[in-house]
Amino acid sequence: MTLTHQPGAPRWVDLGTTDIAGAVAFYGALFGWAHQDLGPEAGGYGFFTKDGRMAAGIGPATDAARGTSWAVYFGTEDSAATAGRVEASGGKVIVPPDAVMEQGTLAVFTDPAGAFFSTWQPGSHDGVGIMREPGALSWVELYTPDPAGAKEFYGAVFAMSHEDRDMGGEVYSVISVAGQPVGGIFEPPGAAGMPSHWMPYFGVADTDASADRAIELGAVQMMRGDYSDGRLAILTDPQGGLFGILTW
Repeated sequence: MTLTHQPGAPRWVDLGTTDIAGAVAFYGALFGWAHQDLGPEAGGYGFFTKDGRMAAGIGPATDAARGTSWAVYFGTEDSAATAGRVEASGGKVIVPPDAVMEQGTLAVFTDPAGAFFSTWQPGSHDGVGIMREPGALSWVELYTPDPAGAKEFYGAVFAMSHEDRDMGGEVYSVISVAGQPVGGIFEPPGAAGMPSHWMPYFGVADTDASADRAIELGAVQMMRGDYSDGRLAILTDPQGGLFGILTW
């Protein structure tokens, strides 16, 4: 079945890593992903696939300060217009809209609190071909010291709506696009001075078994626990890339 991607919803994720071979081995063993190298002309970039469907991208880390990190891409039908809304709403354009051959157009931004995010205007490459399944992108989360500002910013840029939920005295904001929940905005305890960042979650059949397996493969666990719809864990891969896993 072909996925239908709503503009403004997460459309793609990719990993910029300091060790492509190590990351391919780790995520392949953890999620059952296969790796497709696009050749020298792609500068080391490639795809992860799950059961023949696009799951994520992978390439060399390009920012020494950030090291290994996951990037979240939101869909757009007009990259230039999105860039204009980012700037008008207090964000910054880091990489202006740039055509990637016939694949599509990418752009990179930061929000007013400094969180990096990207956009993808599809050409021949539509985005992930599998979502909300084991081994697939299932949720995205923004950790920020300014959730009120983030909700205003992303609402203006992507027409995201939000619903605030009480999590034991802490507010978690579920963000939706066209009525579909796609992620959350959260201010963790002690967030003052914390760099704002987006993080992807990937679905798994069993959070505890997958977290244990990730640790065996060299990951470091940041947390593990229950949430309202299931169970989750947050880990760093062997190169330091932060990601989450969840069951629902």
